[in-house]
This record gives sequence, structure tokens and C-alpha cells, in this order.
Amino acid sequence: METTLEKQPYESTKEYGGFWLRFAAYLIDSIIVGIPLTILSIVIFMIFFGTSDAFNTMISDPTYMETEMTDEEAFAFMGSYFGALGVTFLVNLIVAVAYFAGLHASKWQGTVGKKLLGLKVTDLNGNRISFWRALGRYMAMAILSGIFLIGYIIAAFTEKKQALHDLIAGTVVLKK
Repeated sequence: METTLEKQPYESTKEYGGFWLRFAAYLIDSIIVGIPLTILSIVIFMIFFGTSDAFNTMISDPTYMETEMTDEEAFAFMGSYFGALGVTFLVNLIVAVAYFAGLHASKWQGTVGKKLLGLKVTDLNGNRISFWRALGRYMAMAILSGIFLIGYIIAAFTEKKQALHDLIAGTVVLKK
């Protein structure tokens, strides 16, 4: 009796990370990044406004701004405000890029939230992505996917469960 084995091509079955699992991972990441950044932002504003006498006077006398504040004090106050806002924006951007793009390009292939939920970010062939692709993915997520949340919602309707930023960057989120 002769037995013939037919050669079947090996095909790995990829299981894609769905919307709700990815949402939970993002929620975890938002807490991990958001709490320290909020505290840091408060500290930055306190440092900038700590140098402004106008702010201390406004705290003790709320009518001071309308009645006694000089133009120089108003400009100093606004300078402190916009300076703090600019520094806070830069710090938040640097930390968010380092966290999201850095961890997506790392050997973890995902953020802490994705790692905890068994997800990883790969290119379309299942390979680890570069930092630059991860940066592009993050920027597309930050700028485009948040508009009416449509960028996230389309993940429910694509074959590979890709959000808009995944389609732009050529990435997928897989279950490990």
C-alpha cells in the first residue's frame, strides 16, 4: 500500500485585534501616560506662574484684574500663560511620541496596554515596524483618527480590523 502525502502550503492564521480590545489597551495607555503628564503640566504652570506677581495678586484679590492691573502686568501674565502652554505642549508631544511610537517600534511591538491585552503592532507581513513608521502611525492617529472618531470606527468594517492610521501606515494589530 502506497501513501502519498499532498503538500499543503503552510498558512498561518492571523487573528487581528478587534475594536474593543484595542480600545481597552488605549484606555490603559491613556491612564499610564495621562496621569504623569497631567501632574507634570500642573508643575510647569506652577513654575511659570510662580514667577508672576500678577498671578499671586489675582489669587488673593479676584477684582485686581479688572481694576488695578497695569498693561505691563497683563502682558507679563499672558507671557507666563503662553510660555507655560507652549512648554506643556512640547513636553506632552515628546512624551507621547516616545511612548507610543517608541514602544510600537520596540521588541514589545506595542504599548504597555497592548502588551497586557496580548496585542502587537506589525507591518502587513507580520514584521516589527521601524520607529519612523511608528511615528507616522502615531501622527496619523493623533491628527486624523480622532476626527469624529471615524478613523477608529472604520476598524469595525475592514477585513484586517485596521483603523485609519493603520491603513495609512500599512500596519495591523495582531493578537499574540
